[in-house]
Amino acid sequence: MKSIFSIFLIVFFIISCSAPKSTDILIVVNQPAEFEAQEAIWLIWPSTNHKEGESVENVTLSIIEALIDNSNIVVTCKDKELLGQAKQTVENHFGNQPSIKFIEIPSFEIWVRDMGPTFVETNKNTLAIADFNFNSWGYSDTLDNDTKTEEMYDVRAAEHYNLPVISSTMISEGGNREVNGKGILLTTESVEMGRNPTMTKKEMEAEYNRLLGVKKTIWLKQGLVEDSHTFLGPVLTSDGTKAYTVVTTNGHIDEFARFVNDSTILLAQIDSSEFSDPIAYENHKRIEENYQILSAATDQDDNPFTIIRMPLAVTIFSTLSPGDYVYEYIKTLDYIDGSIFPSGDTVKVMPAFSYLNFIITDKVIVGQTCWREGMPIELKEKDEKAAQILQSVFTRRKIVMIDALAVNLGGGGIHCISMNHPKFLNR
Repeated sequence: MKSIFSIFLIVFFIISCSAPKSTDILIVVNQPAEFEAQEAIWLIWPSTNHKEGESVENVTLSIIEALIDNSNIVVTCKDKELLGQAKQTVENHFGNQPSIKFIEIPSFEIWVRDMGPTFVETNKNTLAIADFNFNSWGYSDTLDNDTKTEEMYDVRAAEHYNLPVISSTMISEGGNREVNGKGILLTTESVEMGRNPTMTKKEMEAEYNRLLGVKKTIWLKQGLVEDSHTFLGPVLTSDGTKAYTVVTTNGHIDEFARFVNDSTILLAQIDSSEFSDPIAYENHKRIEENYQILSAATDQDDNPFTIIRMPLAVTIFSTLSPGDYVYEYIKTLDYIDGSIFPSGDTVKVMPAFSYLNFIITDKVIVGQTCWREGMPIELKEKDEKAAQILQSVFTRRKIVMIDALAVNLGGGGIHCISMNHPKFLNR
């Protein structure tokens, strides 16, 4: 009997010593907010334009120019050839800049906010990468070769920095997740539930907690009309014509609601003078429904949020023609409403423009302008109003506004083509 008991003790001791203790398990405790201290800002060097004559590279250079004196910048390139071109272009514009780091990471698109590295803090007092699944914003399948390349971008970034990766089969993009750094997440149902039709909200919230350390998720309903999925069909405009969206996401949060500190939200608003525009009026209904949800929501301390309103520009339009990168893609889509794309003809499109789609860094805020020479002066006044509001909420940071239409014509804005790399604070 004693020998049997001794054997039991030995086996128990071996199992106890070899089993992983809870302190050995890597657990995500928090995703730092964009307005917190940053190590760097990430950009992807563009390899194409969305529309001929509209240079995405020039927008990228404008962002670098705005940030170069105050931020470290990581620029990734899809291959060695593009990396060499990017280095030379940056050096030609700004000289030798040790604050800019170039890395080769394969990618087809520039939307690093969505498929790039989401940096999170762990119980080991280290950073890790939260790796959600990806299906090209609902336009493809997770098994598509190009999509798999994009999905691996964050894993390759983690390998470069030797960071652990916490992965999920749940599909989610960074542009639809807005965090306050204290465990609160804003997101939209139209995107997350559309990407994951077999998951419940509770199941998704469990993944937000596991990958991001989120304690409370605030579900907003829908995003902007200009951000509707292109394959839903063209949208009726105020003059009775129809316009296509430009490979958009179906409602990313960063087009209409942003945290500016842990208890304050900047939220879009449509002026009542624009209600005759059916697109503006539909946006008004959607945003005010979201406003009611946010007004009833509370922060990490169960206090109500401060909500500051930011105007949306009037709906702006452009055109795409055969040969344009985005045109050649949207002509291949099957339109759910039965629309037949007029292949070979120039089409009217709605760029994905919003004043809410701005970049936050430690010392500089980069926002987007709408007005161009020849446009109504009212648009220029709205640009100025947006800059004033940004300055009022970021009182200690410089506001730089840039023309980003070349990016907007691809389905997003400058926030979408950037990613914040938080400074590890060991908190």
